[in-house]
Amino acid sequence: MAETKQTTRTFTLNTGDKIPAVGLGTWRAKPNEVATAVEAALRAGYRHIDTAHAYGNEREVGDGIKASGVPRSEIWLTTKLDNPWHKHVVEGLSASLEALQTDYLDLFLMHWPCSTDSDDKSKHYADWDFRDTWREMQKLVGTGKVRNIGVSNFAITNMEKLLASPDTKVVPAVNQIELHPSNPSPKLVAYNTSKGIHSTGYSCLGSLDSPLYTNDKILGIAEAKGKTPQQVLLMWGLSKGWSVIPKSVTPKRVEANWQLDGWGLTDDEVKAIDSIPDRFKVCDDGWLPVKVFFGDDE
Repeated sequence: MAETKQTTRTFTLNTGDKIPAVGLGTWRAKPNEVATAVEAALRAGYRHIDTAHAYGNEREVGDGIKASGVPRSEIWLTTKLDNPWHKHVVEGLSASLEALQTDYLDLFLMHWPCSTDSDDKSKHYADWDFRDTWREMQKLVGTGKVRNIGVSNFAITNMEKLLASPDTKVVPAVNQIELHPSNPSPKLVAYNTSKGIHSTGYSCLGSLDSPLYTNDKILGIAEAKGKTPQQVLLMWGLSKGWSVIPKSVTPKRVEANWQLDGWGLTDDEVKAIDSIPDRFKVCDDGWLPVKVFFGDDE
């Protein structure tokens, strides 16, 4: 691909807003690590921070934003509605805003297409599903508290159900999904694009102790370019046209993941990574009361 300044690159959403191409993910970050990581990221130049109510770290994210000294207006902030809050969208948003210490979100996502019974988390509500949740989320648009709404972990099957619902008046701006060379999901990404929905890739490095870090093709490209395997994986995702939100809590790694300007991958290098045959998912649906992945993404 042609060399692009990835650190200032944005993708224009179907609302006209521009989401920064590279952000900091905070899933699986331990307590007392997140504020430092967020502060380090913002000081390094990141302007996109991703969190979720379910991560239990929204308050630390807010603390890190304040400590950085970067104005809130310069930061793209995403969080997510947790599954047991599906019947309480307004309350869920309010809880997140309070924890994040902000008046508004740039992007509010439905974390999973699963309306978990808040009284029994092993069960799904019998009288409510993600289409009802989306109906309520749509009411947030125009309130000043949420600039964009979207979804996460939606496979084609559930995206089609959502878009076909007579209550759906707003097309999601984003579908945040697991994306890396061992879960490339080309059909799902193409589906999102065909509907004007931007794809953001989480677990874009393949998560902790990723086998991708020792993959011969990744290592060969990294060595040839004088880059880390993580940097190569991020550039691969960016070359595909989706935003990436690598998680790290080590300031040195946070900064290394930001070193994406002035170089790129050739078409042949992208194809070599595409050809990696191994498949795995970092985040499956076995812990949910309903199935949400159907093998329709590839």
